[in-house]
Amino acid sequence: MNRPILLGYQWLIGISDTLTGALLIVAPEFTLHRMGLHVPSDALAYLQFIGAFVLSVGLACLYGAMVMVRRGSPCTLQAVWLLTAMTRASVAVFVLAQVFGHGLEPGWLTVAASDGACVLIQAIGLGKGWLGNVAR
Repeated sequence: MNRPILLGYQWLIGISDTLTGALLIVAPEFTLHRMGLHVPSDALAYLQFIGAFVLSVGLACLYGAMVMVRRGSPCTLQAVWLLTAMTRASVAVFVLAQVFGHGLEPGWLTVAASDGACVLIQAIGLGKGWLGNVAR
């Protein structure tokens, strides 16, 4: 995979998760409304807590982009991809189970789909060694 595409991917997911996480912390109702989701108002503190985790994944992805820009160690970027993929896989599985168990509304499937897509991209990339030359 070529460097500009991987760098674009890294920036896209990093900015997306960082902004989503920050918005979930400071304005959870507004953020969920924009996502087309509804949550009871007594759950907002929990959503802010979840926002902290989303923010941390986003910041890790932005750190990965910085590693690529500064041509740092491919091993560092591989660690970022592995750890964020594990987090995203956990979220995707949890959300799917909750939607199919009627604990979450079907609109949450977009979260599972986007996290699942990132897991797939990163798993393929790690398996094929895409990151071997992009950071150098």
